[in-house]
Amino acid sequence: MRAFVVSQYKEPLQQADVPEPVVGEHDVLVQVRAAGLNVLDEKIRAGEFRQILPYKLPQILGNDVAGTVIGVGARVQGFRLGDEVYGRPDKDRIGTFAERIAVAEADLALKPVAVSFEEAASLPLVALTAWQALVERGNLRPGQRVLIHAGSGGVGSVAIQLAKYLGATVATTVSAGNADFVRELGADVVVDYRSQDFEQLLAGYDLVLDSLGGKNLEKSLRVLRPGGKVIGIAGPPDAAFARELGANPLLRLAMTALSSRIRRQARRLGVTYEFLFMHASGDQLRQITALVDDGVLRPVVGRVFDFDQTVQAVQSLEVGGIRGKAVITGP
Repeated sequence: MRAFVVSQYKEPLQQADVPEPVVGEHDVLVQVRAAGLNVLDEKIRAGEFRQILPYKLPQILGNDVAGTVIGVGARVQGFRLGDEVYGRPDKDRIGTFAERIAVAEADLALKPVAVSFEEAASLPLVALTAWQALVERGNLRPGQRVLIHAGSGGVGSVAIQLAKYLGATVATTVSAGNADFVRELGADVVVDYRSQDFEQLLAGYDLVLDSLGGKNLEKSLRVLRPGGKVIGIAGPPDAAFARELGANPLLRLAMTALSSRIRRQARRLGVTYEFLFMHASGDQLRQITALVDDGVLRPVVGRVFDFDQTVQAVQSLEVGGIRGKAVITGP
């Protein structure tokens, strides 16, 4: 079957003829109708995550899928032939830039009926990231205040909507050209990161979702109330993530060292920092599906590429600037 693979880190993707997926007894074989593009795809291609995601090359790229069930393993109970599904495969089983993919039943959900395959494919990784940051880790409650950086991007555009649904007051950072867009999504406070300093404007926040890292992460600590929390999805990874990953002692020590500076800063301020690398979850996706079908969450697809344009599509991730998500239509 046709697929787009990483044959060598830092080199462009290559189209390849690869073997058909192996379908285990708990797996669902999906005919890919659309695949979402994520910054993670570009970071994998560039080799930035090879220490924590040690793929054996060549590796089919792609972390989001929406499609049709064309086969089921012997012990699959929740899906049948013809079902329209979507999901984020487990990090060890990525490969949605292909004609077909086998996904563990536990990582899939029925596609929201209210949206297209392209819209559904834009959701899994970013919606699960938002859910795990705000609900699972952040325990965001009505009346609390949350700052969501890069609100017009893939994670940000979903996180704003979810935070409003949870009853929070939402601040976000965007360029001036995206201010009206994020207000439509539900943002209460909009900071133009090019002309304004969010640290000077915001204070007393309960939670920050940081997707930028570096100095932005350090400044985010200082807008929190005592006891507040920053959840970072751009790093640095911390010891808890190393344990979750099952990393060897050397890698665990390295990750602890990488985050030691930001954790010390957090402790001095009386706040906490946690690194989040989202995990696949069909159960959480089913809750997200209900919110999409109820009109609470709407996918934001900024650009659609044909399957044959996958190489260019991944290259576009380096440039950025797309509202919401870019998506590849299935072959």
